[in-house]
Amino acid sequence: MSTAPPRRRGERDDRPLHVQVEAWGPLACFTRPEMKVERVSYPTMTPSAAAGLLEAILWKPEITYRIERIEQLKPVLWTRFRRNEVNNSLVTRKVYEDLRADKGYRYDAAEDRGQRVTVALRDVAYRIHATLRATDRCTAPLPKYRDQFDRRLKRGACFEQPHFGCREFAAFFGPRGAAEEAGAVTAADRAGIPPVEELGLMLHHIEYLPGGKERYHWFRARLEDGVLRVPEEPLAPARTAGMPGAEGRVSAEEAG
Repeated sequence: MSTAPPRRRGERDDRPLHVQVEAWGPLACFTRPEMKVERVSYPTMTPSAAAGLLEAILWKPEITYRIERIEQLKPVLWTRFRRNEVNNSLVTRKVYEDLRADKGYRYDAAEDRGQRVTVALRDVAYRIHATLRATDRCTAPLPKYRDQFDRRLKRGACFEQPHFGCREFAAFFGPRGAAEEAGAVTAADRAGIPPVEELGLMLHHIEYLPGGKERYHWFRARLEDGVLRVPEEPLAPARTAGMPGAEGRVSAEEAG
């Protein structure tokens, strides 16, 4: 006898399925790409951060998440602080292995330390609306993965602790209504959200290319009544040429 979960009315195996997640926390920083050294956050969550949060709950190579919109459940509150950080980091496996092979190498974090300013958000709460879509590696019906996602969401299961931009800014999460149930959101919070706010260019998604290269795609972000809507397609590369902070990122023309 089959033990597959019952299919919801009107669903097909290949149809993108909707998921909703509420996430909240004391601190968040979704860094603007035009900033060089200091971290300055967008006033709302970015689609790439939202996708990372969903993948922390359930990641499988058979599925992917398309962020459709992000709702702000609380007005924007800013905070600013300085942190001690190291100036250099190990970004490739080869560098890591070369340093391990050099027995005489010694890294002194105190000598490599510097202070950086972070302009972050505080007391944040969001509702993420996304569709779960099948990749070319998917062999099972898509509702199976959506039901698995919903089960993990309800019991608070995750592969790693979700975070808001920086790993030390932990994010709590749950199904729709969980933020209000946890006391993180009140009915009066929506009153402080401005009707329209232009945010400038924001990362839509990263396309990974052969040879370790990346192609960055952008869209023009706009908050309307606290809702960030993510278009299906990003801006054409010609419209984002000269984007501040884009040095070293491969363009569509270079990748071709």
